[in-house]
Amino acid sequence: MKTEVFLKRSLLNGTIRQSSVTEFFSINDLLLIGNKYRVINEMKFFNYDSWYNSSATQEFISELQSQFGDVIKSKKGRKGERWAHPFIIIDLALAIDPKLKVEMYKWMYDELLKYRNDSGDSYKKMCGALYENCNHKTTFHKSISKTALMIRQACKVNNWQTATEEQLKLRDKIHDNISLLSDVLRDNNQAIRFGISKAINN
Repeated sequence: MKTEVFLKRSLLNGTIRQSSVTEFFSINDLLLIGNKYRVINEMKFFNYDSWYNSSATQEFISELQSQFGDVIKSKKGRKGERWAHPFIIIDLALAIDPKLKVEMYKWMYDELLKYRNDSGDSYKKMCGALYENCNHKTTFHKSISKTALMIRQACKVNNWQTATEEQLKLRDKIHDNISLLSDVLRDNNQAIRFGISKAINN
């Protein structure tokens, strides 16, 4: 299950959003962070239009489009937000400042998105297992909301969009534990309690 959320990633004392589904980054966020960095270091504002319209950038975009389809997407509206494929973001980061490119490469190697999506899949399996054992299916939505809150508290997370890789791994483990235990114990309350405890203590 890949419900789109916008993950908030730390970058040079700022935050840049990334879609959990497309993996596109916010160009607007990167430009804001990059220009703040340039001002602090007594550099001129980065000119996005000049970079975008250059022949080198257009050739790069054209090549990416031949392999991946649309690599830059703009949202209509007053803010006019733009989102881009990770390869575009890396190229843009290098143009703004090499230090930004290093930070982007670090992100490409982490597995935050993988664990975010794996946890979504395990949550679906857990819900299915608990639903099978539920005696009061008309109120299941209330019990699963309570379970989700218990899991979030166990992982010490206020907002899943800003969760760390370790917190997402723990959530995935809890989901799997509860799914397995519900089949064995045939008691949802025990399965939830033991599933959380086992994941935390192992």
